Amino acid sequence: MGTIDDYLEGLDPVDAAAIARVYDLARDVVPDATQGLGYGMPALVHRGKSLLSVMRAKKHFGVYPFSPRAIVEVAPLLEGVDHAKGTIRFTADAPLGDELVRSLVAARKAQIEG
Repeated sequence: MGTIDDYLEGLDPVDAAAIARVYDLARDVVPDATQGLGYGMPALVHRGKSLLSVMRAKKHFGVYPFSPRAIVEVAPLLEGVDHAKGTIRFTADAPLGDELVRSLVAARKAQIEG
């Protein structure tokens, strides 16, 4: 897969909009993030490190911050949200809250910046 834009172009418009919304929120937090790859997935990259990827799965969307610690840091905001060690899952009918996405990205940004 290529860049985020390339990935979004290949999706159903509803799916692309749900994923683009998360990337837009992430860019609010890290406006200088660039498009690249992380573990072979289209991702936002900050200072040469993977910041966030959002991908379509069969029955949900997965948000991958490339850091289990970032997920732990936003745990209070994850009540009622399907998540695991390395991913947060959502659907178009139940999108992630703006505060959750921004907090997750801010946590990952802080890790990258050390």
